[in-house]
Amino acid sequence: MKILLIGSGAREHVIAETLKKNSNTQLYSYLKSKNPGIISLSKDFELGSYSDLDRIKRYAQKIKPDFAFIGPEGPLGNGVVDLLDEIGIPSIGPTKSLARLETSKSFTRLLLRKYKISGNPKFEIFTKKKLHSAKLFLKEMEECVVKPDGLTGGKGVKVQGDHFQTKREALDYCNEVLKTHPRVIVEEKMEGEEFSLQCLTDGKIVIATPPVQDHKRAYVDDKGPNTGGMGSYSCENHLLPFLTKRDVEDGLTITKKVAGALYKETGEYYKGVMYAGLIVTKDGVKLVEYNARFGDPEAMNVLPLLENDFVDVCNSIINQNLNKIKIKLQNKATVCKYVVPKGYPDNPVRNKKIEIGKIQKGAGIYYASVDQKDDGIYLTSSRGVACLGIADSLEKAEKIAETAAKSIKGDVFHREDIGTEKLVEKRVRHMESLKNKKL
Repeated sequence: MKILLIGSGAREHVIAETLKKNSNTQLYSYLKSKNPGIISLSKDFELGSYSDLDRIKRYAQKIKPDFAFIGPEGPLGNGVVDLLDEIGIPSIGPTKSLARLETSKSFTRLLLRKYKISGNPKFEIFTKKKLHSAKLFLKEMEECVVKPDGLTGGKGVKVQGDHFQTKREALDYCNEVLKTHPRVIVEEKMEGEEFSLQCLTDGKIVIATPPVQDHKRAYVDDKGPNTGGMGSYSCENHLLPFLTKRDVEDGLTITKKVAGALYKETGEYYKGVMYAGLIVTKDGVKLVEYNARFGDPEAMNVLPLLENDFVDVCNSIINQNLNKIKIKLQNKATVCKYVVPKGYPDNPVRNKKIEIGKIQKGAGIYYASVDQKDDGIYLTSSRGVACLGIADSLEKAEKIAETAAKSIKGDVFHREDIGTEKLVEKRVRHMESLKNKKL
């Protein structure tokens, strides 16, 4: 079976690895940079821009894949699924219209409001012409969050108390956003613990993978600027220490209802990954945002645990018979830690060579924003290498991931605290204090 993979990050590296577990898979990859992990798993590859749809089309027509797997949000937002569908190639990934679930935060908030799906915070959407009324809306909330309406690489959202302090500053940021985006969303700030619930769907059936917690802040103890994600963890019982089974079920219910609402709204079935960024609050589970693909790093926490043939799962999504497959994931804990360039994210060193030492058994190494040159592997300006530990307990998985991260030498750093008991306990105490406030 020929499969076309689009994307060149660590997320796509783990997708490639999972697809290649089926020995009959011939993988062809379209990348924007030479990811050595993906290239080593590919029969052939093409380098190019995700916005160069003509080039993607020519490459797809040349290799004639059975299906395509779209890794990142950029090609989805550019309409690559629609393009491939026109030439008879099905995809794991939503059409441009359905990808608005991620590419337009206002579309998603309004969808939940229209179809009376629980999970929305109090919110309003403003354009330049309507921004004068934002001042009144801001007065209604204790604290707020300001979100650009569009893709921002995980770095455009600003939260009162973290990124700005006053309502005046919130309004200033709204003005700044509207210089580059058509709309800005202002929401009430939700207090709680966030988690990622990545779901596989054929548009009718929605199946959740284990919940994962990502860490956005650059430095130890959740300090520093936001990033694309410095690492993540999941637990062997397919919960998280601050989550109940009911919380996960409530999150899955929201996604099931959203999948149904998307079909009612567009007449199209969503085929791919619906990744809900959720937050458990004292008032239950709320929706932070949706992504229209696997998370990065969260893909690394779930795909290596999959016991099914991933190619079979993908075909079931395309043929809308996901109900005929029982998805099985190992009861293992995982910890993923990103090794990044010094100075990341604000002023990263660039084009520096890294050396990867011997990796112990049980660890996984996934290449992200690196470039393979004749004399070795070089960093770009973004996250470099994801180091994964898998074990029977979170403690053991953390130690494996930490040892792997320390084996990478160069002008780099990583967050040593991800997956540690100290940081996890901090999350648990935070959630307990919120629940006690409600009482």
